[in-house]
Amino acid sequence: MLPLQDKRILSFETWGAGSFHGTLLAMLGAEVINIEDPKQNGNPLRRMGSLYLDENKEDNESGESTLHNKKSLALDIRTPDGRNVFLKLVSKSDAVIDNFRGSLPEELGVTYEELKVVNPKIVCTHLSGYGRDNNRKSWPGYDFLMQAETGWMSVTGEPGSIPTKVGVSVVDLLGSVYSALCTVSGLLRTEITGKGGDFDTNLFDIALNCLCYQGLWFLNEGVTSGKQPRSAHASQAPSQLVKTADGWFYVACLTQKFWEILCMELNENALKEDPRFQSNADRIQHREALTETLDRFFQKKTTAEWAKQMEGKVPCAPVYNIAQALNNSYVRNNGKIVSIPYTRSKCRESIKYLSAPFSIGDTPAMEFQEAPLYGENTREILSKVGLTGEEIEELYKTGVIHYR
Repeated sequence: MLPLQDKRILSFETWGAGSFHGTLLAMLGAEVINIEDPKQNGNPLRRMGSLYLDENKEDNESGESTLHNKKSLALDIRTPDGRNVFLKLVSKSDAVIDNFRGSLPEELGVTYEELKVVNPKIVCTHLSGYGRDNNRKSWPGYDFLMQAETGWMSVTGEPGSIPTKVGVSVVDLLGSVYSALCTVSGLLRTEITGKGGDFDTNLFDIALNCLCYQGLWFLNEGVTSGKQPRSAHASQAPSQLVKTADGWFYVACLTQKFWEILCMELNENALKEDPRFQSNADRIQHREALTETLDRFFQKKTTAEWAKQMEGKVPCAPVYNIAQALNNSYVRNNGKIVSIPYTRSKCRESIKYLSAPFSIGDTPAMEFQEAPLYGENTREILSKVGLTGEEIEELYKTGVIHYR
């Protein structure tokens, strides 16, 4: 049994941060019901970018990346009838999660204080841009804004370059991970105490928290590291990019042992004995000379040749683009891509996903399922909470719900 297999999660999702929160819980076995707003035609991820899996352009690949293995309920909870339906669902669920801006959970009545009347065990997890308890609670917040204001862009890229964001939506994804930790912690606490509650995190605090040791360097010593050449580690050398005969290679000698092994693999004892490179402190002081020296050695072979020689000996990695990364034999041969039949297209027989990043003993991993189309499960879900066919039709006519 997957650990969350008996849990039902009601999820309000907008863009990636909230969506991936629900995806992580689904990967751990939860039944995730994605409540989508009919006034917005559902999660805007469903329309992000021009790549669709089906000919009718209803199944967007951006949406598919985080909406798979969920159910879609198109329901307007702002209306009295929609609110009543929502409360029926809350009474039969374990958690309600959202990534609304901080002022909205109270306005929409999705806080524990509002929902405990129908379910005192309900866990409410709120992921916002800036939190629910400060003067920014009504601000919209996005990944790149957090990277800008919390200093990430100042330490990403080459020295002298303009401020640079990380190339993947890492703050959004971290937001989902932190939120999922809140949710599973809340569920655990409820198992112990019988009481639910509100659990909050926000993208700004998460991005700030991820400054980690560099944050402490400034707070306690006034030291700011800034951008490092060759994407180097701020305090360890060599831990950086080096040039090869046909591209780039990353070497990460975070201990003296690995530096000495690297020298041995380069078959260059003089490098090990060079007084400029004796200790990590020496190598940091002479990093420019070290970079020039390593480039001379590494340009003698290709990236692939160095990867084969160094693998398992020195912490290292070839620098790949996305196509190379996903065609990597390590990825292909170790089950990190999942393929399932695709049923919505005459031209496409299967769809591929990145596999779940969890392994739970001898429990089989979650079986991937196509993302539901917008409103695909509305009638099924409402029937299960006791609504009749006539009641469902009336809600549809008044715009409270949408179904397919």
